Amino acid sequence: MANGIIIHSKTYIHMKNTVLRYGIYSAITISILFLLGWLIGKNLSYATQEIIGYTTMIVSLMFVFFGIKQYRDKENNGAVSFGKALIIGMLISLFASLAFGLIDVIYIKYINPNFATEYYTHIVEEMENSLPEAEFKAKLAEIEAQKELFSSPVMNFLLMSATVFIIGFIISLISGLILQRKPIITD
Repeated sequence: MANGIIIHSKTYIHMKNTVLRYGIYSAITISILFLLGWLIGKNLSYATQEIIGYTTMIVSLMFVFFGIKQYRDKENNGAVSFGKALIIGMLISLFASLAFGLIDVIYIKYINPNFATEYYTHIVEEMENSLPEAEFKAKLAEIEAQKELFSSPVMNFLLMSATVFIIGFIISLISGLILQRKPIITD
């Protein structure tokens, strides 16, 4: 029984170390790419900035795959269950999602406090140019009702963190399916 506890404890420590290492890599990467995207993309259209943002998320979340692979190949004798791979991936994603939410709040609150107003104006102009008047008025009333909610730093943190976490969950699922491997049983 004590031997099983020691093995379980070692597995937990290896998993924790992998999650911490790759989670930090992912958080640093998403932060650096966010800042680079902001510096490079300042004068680009919102659509292009959005593409850069999603690309930043996906690139930084590639550490999910590498973290699961590292755990499987180097820490767990070449084996990892789908469930454990999913947990590792989601925990790594959590680091990136929290970092992205935090850096987004810093950006909106300190770097570009006019972002919400500028983006709102852009959306209204875009809707006005593309929708019939009746539909425009209905959509405008809808976004007016949400305007204050989305200008809250807490709401921005939650929204941006959730966005990254959902993408990380999808990458964790795919990575878990690709990397799962049963232990080799020898006689």
